[in-house]
Amino acid sequence: MVPGFAGGLRRRVEEARAASRAAKEADDLYAVQAHTADLEDLLRLAEEHGVSIEPEEE
Repeated sequence: MVPGFAGGLRRRVEEARAASRAAKEADDLYAVQAHTADLEDLLRLAEEHGVSIEPEEE
């Protein structure tokens, strides 16, 4: 695995999590759904490629 791939994927997961939180705070249901779908895709991709992702902090 290329180190840049794992780092980029982790960065994108954090960005998707932040965007989802912001959408929730703004009560933007469409954006919440879109960012949640993106996050699910990124987490699936990470699992398929053996990239460890830290759980989201609450």
